Amino acid sequence: MPDLKKIPDELKWRLATGFAVKMSILYDTAFREIVGKKYDGIEHEIWIELARYVASVARDIHLPVKNAQEIAGTLVIITGMLYGPDYKSEALELEDDKAVIVVKRCAFLEEGPSRVCTRECIFHKCMALTLATVPLLNKRYIARYVRTMCTGDRQCEIKIAIDEEQK
Repeated sequence: MPDLKKIPDELKWRLATGFAVKMSILYDTAFREIVGKKYDGIEHEIWIELARYVASVARDIHLPVKNAQEIAGTLVIITGMLYGPDYKSEALELEDDKAVIVVKRCAFLEEGPSRVCTRECIFHKCMALTLATVPLLNKRYIARYVRTMCTGDRQCEIKIAIDEEQK
């Protein structure tokens, strides 16, 4: 009889995250045309709810979020867990309590855009999740995309900094 324990953890992780990424893109492909103009707003709310889950996971496993570097590092860990071993990113510390997350390989882009779920709609999923997660991790901070692979850049760069409106 087959035994789940004999399947390597990395393969199980890759399959589970691949399933989740594929499901998101398939939902988009299946429902965007049917739902029409309301789809983007509905999906945006779903990804914001997922941001609450990400923040909850970070709290549950006691990941640090006191400054920009810690927030960036926590996001690298969480997105790595969610998007699987093929997702490649790193957190770089900048001056004055700023950090940048550099994404070099993305699970969503590996799955590939479709006729309906384009690179633009992939970006909106990622952006909604990231921009909502950062202030949930620490309300003093915000994220801003500097570069995106979805728009043709070689890598994604997401800057984490203090929200000037919170000062």
